[in-house]
Amino acid sequence: MLKGAIHSTESFGCVDGPGIRFVIFLKGCNMRCRYCHNADTWDPHSDDLRTADQLLDQAERYRGYWGKEGGITVSGGEPLLQLDFLLELLRKAKARGIRTAIDTAGQPFTRAEPFFSKFRELMRYTDLLIMDLKHIDPTEHRKLTGQPNDNILDLFRYLSDTGKPVWVRHVLVPGVTDDDDYLRQTRAFIRTLKNVEKIEVLPYHSMGQYKWEALGIPYPLKGVEPPGPERVENARRILRGEDERAPRAVRKPAGQKVDYNQGNSGQSPLNYSQPRSSGLWETQ
Repeated sequence: MLKGAIHSTESFGCVDGPGIRFVIFLKGCNMRCRYCHNADTWDPHSDDLRTADQLLDQAERYRGYWGKEGGITVSGGEPLLQLDFLLELLRKAKARGIRTAIDTAGQPFTRAEPFFSKFRELMRYTDLLIMDLKHIDPTEHRKLTGQPNDNILDLFRYLSDTGKPVWVRHVLVPGVTDDDDYLRQTRAFIRTLKNVEKIEVLPYHSMGQYKWEALGIPYPLKGVEPPGPERVENARRILRGEDERAPRAVRKPAGQKVDYNQGNSGQSPLNYSQPRSSGLWETQ
C-alpha cells in the first residue's frame, strides 16, 4: 500500500489557495533556499507515513468550513518529489469531489520519462498550482537555492501551454531578490504566460531561523532584516506590470542574452505580444 512521508498537516490554511484549505506538508526537498523557513522538511524520511485515504478522511472532517472555494493543498518540502503518492492522493481527492491545489517550487520537473507521463496524469486531478518563482537569473537562482532554474521555467511554460491555472509567488529578500532589474526580468517572463491568475509578493522573514539552528546548520541570512513596506510595494508594482520598463532581453553573465520564450520542448515559443491572462492579477 502506497504511503506518503508526511511532515505535518494544517486544518485551516488561509493563505494556501482559495478559501479555507486543509494543507498537507510532505517531506523532502532538493533545494536549499537561503531563506527557507521549513528546513526541517528537507529530509525525505519521516516517522509519519500515511495513506491517501487516511489523509482524506482527516481532511473531510473540516469540509463544512471550506465553502465554495476551499479544499486541500499539498505543500512541502517539495510535493513533486513524492509524485506517485501525490498522484494517488489527488486522484482519490477528485473522486470525493474535493478541490485540489499543489504548492510547489517545480524543481523536480522534467519532460523525461517516466516523470513526464505521471505529471501529465497528475494535472488531470489538479485545479491550481501555487508556484514559487525564486529568482529569474540562472546564476543567482543557483546561488540562492543550490539548483538550476531552466527546468522550473520550462514547467511554467508547459502549464501556460496547457492552460493550467497558476498563482505566482516571489519572496522579496533584501540584497538577494529585491533588485529592480531582476524584478523587471521576472515581470518580462510572467508576461509570456497565459495562465497566471494571481501574483503574490512575500516579504522575507527570519521566523524559520530557529529550525536551522536546531538542525545544526548555520543560517545564511542571519542579520538580514525584512524589506520595508515601500520596497514591497515597489516589487508589487513591477510584477503587476504597473512599471512598464520590463525588458525583452535580459542580462546574463558573460553578456549573453536570454530569450524567455525559448523552451526545451520543441514546441512553438510564446510571444511577448500575447495579451496577459484575463484572470485575477493580485498581490498580497
